[in-house]
Amino acid sequence: MSDSAPSPRRLVLGLGNPGERYRGTRHNLGFQVVRGLADRLSVVLDRVECAALVGTHDRLLLAMPQTYMNRSGYAARCLTDRHEIEPRNALVVYDDVELPLGRLRLRRGGSPGGHRGMESVIRNLRTEEVPRLRLGIRPESDRAPDDLVEFVLEPFRADERLAVEALIERATDACQAWLELDIETAMNRFNG
Repeated sequence: MSDSAPSPRRLVLGLGNPGERYRGTRHNLGFQVVRGLADRLSVVLDRVECAALVGTHDRLLLAMPQTYMNRSGYAARCLTDRHEIEPRNALVVYDDVELPLGRLRLRRGGSPGGHRGMESVIRNLRTEEVPRLRLGIRPESDRAPDDLVEFVLEPFRADERLAVEALIERATDACQAWLELDIETAMNRFNG
């Protein structure tokens, strides 16, 4: 009988960009949610594996790729392969400029919707059947900003911080519901 613990069966992968320059930016909201979930579950993100900062809790793996957003799929593929996690058991958490600030959408799968990080994940996992939690970052105006690259790499404004904190808390709840319930129940609870 082996002394080693069984491999995690679920993965929560928060997307973002590594480094101090990007800390607190709109594009790093996925990282913030994974950190929130790690704090809640007393998980220490203490090692680098598959070019991602990772921590484990029972049969759960939490990860933040340390490549740039557009290359997040490498970590997704490497971690799911190494830990024998099916893509349907890997929840990807990321910012979405198509949703208003504060909104979130939990989905079973689908297209990347123009998000480069999710495109990379889908391409590397070779399936669109990857659960995802999209986090709204669009300002209250009806349309997305003209310069999306500049916009997503900006920090949140002071007047947005309360909404962002509430979104992180609700997204952390949604991740936990995805872990504990079936995806349909979690979607019904959080997509309203």
